[in-house]
Amino acid sequence: MDTATHVVMGIALGGLATIDPVVAEDPALGQAVLIGTLAGSQAPDFDTVLKLKNNAKYIRNHRGITHSMPAVVLWGLLLTGILHLFYPEVNTLHLWMWTFLAVIFHVFVDVFNAYGTQAYRPFTRRWVAYGFINTFDPYIFYFHVAGIVAWVAGANPAYLWLIIYFILALYYVKRYFDKREMVKLIEENFEDIEQIVTFPTIKQNIWRIVITTPSRYYVGHAENGQITILDEFVNKPINTRDPIVEKALEDHNIKAFLSFSPVYRYDINYHDEYTELRFTDLRYRHNGRYPFVAIVQIDDEHGEDLEILDSYTGWVFSEEKLQDKLSPGES
Repeated sequence: MDTATHVVMGIALGGLATIDPVVAEDPALGQAVLIGTLAGSQAPDFDTVLKLKNNAKYIRNHRGITHSMPAVVLWGLLLTGILHLFYPEVNTLHLWMWTFLAVIFHVFVDVFNAYGTQAYRPFTRRWVAYGFINTFDPYIFYFHVAGIVAWVAGANPAYLWLIIYFILALYYVKRYFDKREMVKLIEENFEDIEQIVTFPTIKQNIWRIVITTPSRYYVGHAENGQITILDEFVNKPINTRDPIVEKALEDHNIKAFLSFSPVYRYDINYHDEYTELRFTDLRYRHNGRYPFVAIVQIDDEHGEDLEILDSYTGWVFSEEKLQDKLSPGES
């Protein structure tokens, strides 16, 4: 989920914690728990600092190891240990329980987005992305905002958040069945489907979809039970026997893109001074463009002595900006 939603979820869990008699009877513990649930609801996204290094590091690691099972355990212990320094007199077990729950909840809600996480590490590095809740869902966010307002106005936080989370649980079930119905519709209209990637939007009745068959990629949207295909591309495997492609696959930006993107196309463009390989993620079509890309330029003028001149991966919304990113020193 987005940062704002994680924040309001942290506050909500701090309120829900008052259902615990030990928390409810100790104001100092209640304060520590609220801080712990707020921190725990944000901690797994600490890897956002990798953006300061470069996009490749961020793309390859965001929602990766920091969202893994061992990391979830460590976040809970670390945050509890820090809070214990400031609240040494409170019940450490109950402080840990609620802080740990906030970390777990952060990772849990992230797996339902299209972006996904590597939540099942160390057992698998597979990206888990169930794809039926948008990264920012206005219903989820505003239910939390309404709950916070009601809490401040004097509502009992334990009962309040139990009711809200019961409603939201039903909402998740609804969205799951919405996706299942849409997938069923796709399967009835396309043959030899290898993969269906769903990307919910903030509008309940509109979904972005990418369908993979052995020969084609179909990019489109589903709206009110109607599927519209907007783009169609040839599904061609990466030719790893091509020395230029082989060299491109050594680049850190290309590796990062391929480790993350489940559905993409690639193109080779030959120029006078270099050969360019471009990988385009098909999930994020926006205004007729596909802004999430990876690109590498290779000097192939000296026979087998190939050299990577420049590369980039990330979000770009125009060809001009992409070329700016490929300027010296920007890779």
